[in-house]
Amino acid sequence: MQSHHILPSPVQVSQPARHRRSRRSGFTLLELLLVLAILVVLGGIVAVNVVGTRDSANVDATTTQMKMLKSNIDMYQIRIGGMPSSLEELKDGPSDSAKKAKWVAPIIDEIPTDAWGNPFEYKASGNTFEIRSAGIDGQMNSDDDIVVSK
Repeated sequence: MQSHHILPSPVQVSQPARHRRSRRSGFTLLELLLVLAILVVLGGIVAVNVVGTRDSANVDATTTQMKMLKSNIDMYQIRIGGMPSSLEELKDGPSDSAKKAKWVAPIIDEIPTDAWGNPFEYKASGNTFEIRSAGIDGQMNSDDDIVVSK
């Protein structure tokens, strides 16, 4: 007995199936908008975290700078026997001629600014002082001021 094998014929894809497949090959507008919305939300979260980190780093840098100034003022007080009347005296020496005789060399080379580029405010009274930075908003005597005092 002879068996006849029927060879499978190539699969013919009907016209409607081929049409359906080509229509489905891209993304829908809704899918693209959903992906875009997710990217915008993620970008916003990253931006908020980066800005918050930068502000925190600037506050830390300013506080460190102010503590260094406090140490410089303490050194001035030990050398000269009194408080400087301004931060410039740490660089230029005292203006009082009696104190000028005790001046040996500058304690600092230049007067620093805070992390935002604003000058520090310095007030001395007796043996106490206050160094103030305007902080993030650049306005003195507001809630975000950074203060170091003795």
